[in-house]
Parts: sequence; C-alpha cells; structure tokens
Amino acid sequence: MRTFLGALSRIISAPFRLIFWVLRALYRWLRRTIAEIQILMTEDVEDEPLTDTFSKTLQNPMGLMEHIDALRKHLLRALVCLIITTAISFAYTPRIVDFLANPVGGIKALKAIDVTEPIGVYMRVALLSGFAIAIPYIAFELWLFAAPGLKKKSRFFVLGAIPIASLLFFGGMAFAYFFMLPVGIPFLINVLGMPAELRPSSYVRFVTSVMFWLGASFEFPLVIYILAMIGIVKAKFLQQQWRLAIVIIAIVAAAITPTVDPVNMSIVMGPLIILYFFSIGLAYIAQRGRQ
Repeated sequence: MRTFLGALSRIISAPFRLIFWVLRALYRWLRRTIAEIQILMTEDVEDEPLTDTFSKTLQNPMGLMEHIDALRKHLLRALVCLIITTAISFAYTPRIVDFLANPVGGIKALKAIDVTEPIGVYMRVALLSGFAIAIPYIAFELWLFAAPGLKKKSRFFVLGAIPIASLLFFGGMAFAYFFMLPVGIPFLINVLGMPAELRPSSYVRFVTSVMFWLGASFEFPLVIYILAMIGIVKAKFLQQQWRLAIVIIAIVAAAITPTVDPVNMSIVMGPLIILYFFSIGLAYIAQRGRQ
C-alpha cells in the first residue's frame, strides 16, 4: 500500500517537480549570466599583438579546446532558445500566415495544390518566425563568447548594437509589409487582367524573402558606423560619392522590388537614400570617437 501511495504521489507531483526544475535551472542560468556580464563590464583584456597570440596558439594548440568548448556551450544555449521560440511559433503559425496573407485578403485567398503544401508552409513559417524572435538572444550568446577578447569600450558598443540591429531589421521588415507589399502585390496579381490563384508555398516564400532582404538592407547605417569606427570608411568619401551611392541603391531596389514599375522602386529607394545620408552623419560621429 505504501509503495502504491508513493508511486501515486510521484505521478501527481511530477508536473510540479518538472516546473520547479525548469524554474530553478532558469534562475541558475540567469544568475550566472548576470555575474558573467558584471565581470565583462568591469575587467579589461590585456592588449597583446596578434602575432604573439598566433605564435602562442601554434605552440599550444590544445589551448583552443577551451574556446571551442565555450563556443559549444553558447551555441547549445542559442539552439535551446531557437527550439523554444519555434515551439511557441507553432501555436501561432495559422495567425502568422493569415497576417502575411492580409495584402491578398487573408489565408482563405491562398489555394494549395500539392498534398504536402500546407504542412510545408506551416513548418517554414514556424521556423522563420521562431528564428526571427530568437535573433537577439543568439546575437547575445555570440557576444558572450567574443566579449572576453574585446576591449571594454568595444564590449559596450557591441552589446548596445544588438538591440539597435534588431530594431533596424524589424523596422525594415515592417516597412516591407505595411508600405511595399500592399502596393506591389496587387500590381503583380492584376497585371494584364489575368486571374491569379496564389499558392501558399510560393506566396509565403515571396513575402518572407522580400521582408528579409529589406530588413537586412536597413542594417546599412549600423554597418557604416562600425566600418567608420574601425577606420575603413571615411565620412568625407561617402559624402563625395553620393551620386554613385544613389545608382547602387537603385540597383539594390530593383533587385529587392517584386515589380519593375518606378512607383515600387521609389518606395524602396526613398528610405534607403535617407538611411545613406543618415549613415554619413553616423560616420562623422564614429570618426570623432575614433580620434
């Protein structure tokens, strides 16, 4: 009887013990991470020439194993976060697909042809949305791995660049969804007056590709700031070559834009040109900080 009651109590308390174990693991991870960040923000790395570091590595190759093991731990935590965000995305994938299909009238406007097409779209959207949510944390884990080898000032800069880069990326995706796609998609499906039946796989692939590349292009000011801070790019050079920059922006806009009409290209070129001139100002600020 005691054995039965003991087994029954373990079965009943199993969910609570699992929740307690997860919360305790999260608490320990959070405490270790905060302590690690405090150490990184107070201690500074010894400035050593790259040649000396390379020679020490050649003399003691096993020293790399410590760094490889640290990288493995950071990548493992990033993978766990990606799995969690993807699992959460699975619960909201139908809403996300319906949200992406708003420019054409919602998810009911998409017509599947292949048997496996709906599940393929479901998996693609869940994975992409989970990855998009996990990007800031993945970048944070990479920062934790690289921070011990950076100077204190660089640590602060890279850590602050993570949320800025995330905001720029999501801002570019939002611009593509709310301003570009509502203009471009109706033009594409109504050209020549031909009726179009939209397949979920091709439509989702098209929309996510446009949103990704426009989001990536919005990272341009941050890239210019980093290059100017390093000393590779000069603000005066960017200011002198603004005509060439506009031509390059037009080529990039033509590659990103789903249509060939000048209206959609102008919608993409406008913010990119503004971001370019904004990047010139950031390059001046970076040069002053470098001096």
